[in-house]
Amino acid sequence: MLGYNDLYEILRKEKYSEVLQQLPKDFVGDFSEYVTDKIRESNKEDDLFQENVIKSKKQLENSVAIFKELMRLRKRKILSLVFVATETGIMKRDYENMLQTEREIFDKLVKAFEDGDKEMNSILNGRKKHEEKNRMIMFINDVEQFVDLNGKVMGPFSAGELVNLESEVADIFVQSGKASFVDEA
Repeated sequence: MLGYNDLYEILRKEKYSEVLQQLPKDFVGDFSEYVTDKIRESNKEDDLFQENVIKSKKQLENSVAIFKELMRLRKRKILSLVFVATETGIMKRDYENMLQTEREIFDKLVKAFEDGDKEMNSILNGRKKHEEKNRMIMFINDVEQFVDLNGKVMGPFSAGELVNLESEVADIFVQSGKASFVDEA
């Protein structure tokens, strides 16, 4: 069973070490039990043990603060490991020192970074990220009301009017000679 001194010692080790520290296997579950016990102790209303009740409440507050600080430190280290892993790979020991939930978060972040790198490389290699969703056009002729690709009624529009439309709809008007793209010289 986890105790206040154990929790404090775990925080101290995590704080003063650069590498992610190994935590007990069911650390979060043990902490949850510890907090439940402290809440139960602090809710006792025996006048004989008033001093113990006050001590339990204070330990409960401190324990929650220690746990939050510990998790914040670990998150910061995991983010650093994500940067390292996307560039050079991760050491097995670092991965093994993570809690199961931390591993899941780590894997998702690494995947997100790798996907971002692939997208950036794609752009750098000359491929456009995605077709522009909307295009600004100026109507050359008057256009009656119409229904766009999403079923939304648009218009009517007058000659010379500037409108920002979906690319596919804008292309239809430009190809038919009823409008021209504003962003093209």
